[in-house]
Amino acid sequence: MTETIISAAAFIGTANHGFGQHAQEEIRRLFQTGTQFRHLIPSEVFWFSIPESKSAATQTILDQEPMFLRHMQPVDAELEWDGTLSGLRDFVRSRLEVEAGAKVAVQVRKTESVGGDITTAACKQMVDELLVNEYAAMPVAKDADFVISLFLTEDNAYYGISKPEHNVSDWSGGAIRFRKEEGQVSRAKFKLLEAERTFGLDFSQYRSAIDIGAAPGGWTSLLLERGVKVTAVDPAKLDAGLLKHPRLTFLQKNAGEVSFPPQSFDLLVCDMSWSPRQMAKLIKGLLYSLQTGGSAIITVKLMHKKPFQTVRELTQDLSPELELQKAKQLFHNREELTLFLIKS
Repeated sequence: MTETIISAAAFIGTANHGFGQHAQEEIRRLFQTGTQFRHLIPSEVFWFSIPESKSAATQTILDQEPMFLRHMQPVDAELEWDGTLSGLRDFVRSRLEVEAGAKVAVQVRKTESVGGDITTAACKQMVDELLVNEYAAMPVAKDADFVISLFLTEDNAYYGISKPEHNVSDWSGGAIRFRKEEGQVSRAKFKLLEAERTFGLDFSQYRSAIDIGAAPGGWTSLLLERGVKVTAVDPAKLDAGLLKHPRLTFLQKNAGEVSFPPQSFDLLVCDMSWSPRQMAKLIKGLLYSLQTGGSAIITVKLMHKKPFQTVRELTQDLSPELELQKAKQLFHNREELTLFLIKS
């Protein structure tokens, strides 16, 4: 087995399936020249290197976070391994260096080509045992001081250690998992939960929201849970379990048929399966009802796989009233992006 220590800034990036090439394009635009890529899982997971220091490259990516890069882990060393757990243990032992008492999360991922007897759970347990027995460190699932990342292919093992905030997402591969609740209206709720976390929001701090295209009510249900007064607008029916909620006003109409007093809401949300420019026109017509400084969370459907052009046109359509703060393809997005904007 051959181990290679990586001196350049090398990482493994992850995007939603089918959008890896878009994440690579954004990284390429950030660094202009010298960036190299190779696929680990086609259209989803890729290795890339940048001709800068790891800290400088990481900071650039975090400061100008790509829309399609869901997660990244550093690659501090690579191993041409024999596919055995013992070989992996020796490799990790040679790289490990943490202080006693440190809280460490171990995240292991692998490609389908890795033998079924090498499970991610067994690999994680092996590293956890090394941490406890040889370093007196504390393996944790969250609130870690450091993350040890292992990515395994049939022929190679990639190792890196980083602070959780340097990985774009502190979830393994950026795959944020929420537990489905009994009586949950729809899985669309997970998108808004993830948006709240990704954009650093706290929906309980808002007072009054308008949900455009609300049916069946997944986003409305979360906002009600957070204590927000919600006006839901949709010609389709809302989930019957929501209709008696004291903070809900349901208008079973098209969004173009409703009107409100100016500055009625401090939050506008919209998750509709319309073309982006049609949706922008509809939202634009209701922006008078959003307070200055109010927030908007909008899902944008990538109908023609031209995401950069789509976001550019949409933000132009919504300007100058709405200013884009961040656009991200969330783990719970599919052929879409989620945008966070503020009314100026």
